[in-house]
Amino acid sequence: MARFESVWDAISDTPQEALNMKVRAELMSKLTDTIEAWDITQREAAERLGVTQPRVNDLLKGRIDRFSVDTLLNMSAAAHIPVTLSFATEVA
Repeated sequence: MARFESVWDAISDTPQEALNMKVRAELMSKLTDTIEAWDITQREAAERLGVTQPRVNDLLKGRIDRFSVDTLLNMSAAAHIPVTLSFATEVA
C-alpha cells in the first residue's frame, strides 16, 4: 500500500496538481476562518471581498474545484489577510 504525505498527494495525478490543491486548501481555510470571524452575512462578506454571494457560499462549502490560486489570493488581499510564500530547496 502506498503512503502519501497528504490527502492531496493521494488524489492528485501529479505533484504539481497536489501542490496547487494544497495551496488552494490553505487559502480557502484562512478565508473561511476570517469570514466566520467577521460574523456577517454571506452577502456582506461578498461585498467586502469583491465577489458575488454565491462565490462566498462556494468558498464556505469548501468547493475547491471552483477556485483558482489567483482568485483566492485576490480574495485574501481584499480581506487584508497577509500571505507569505516560502520556497524549500529540494534535494534531488
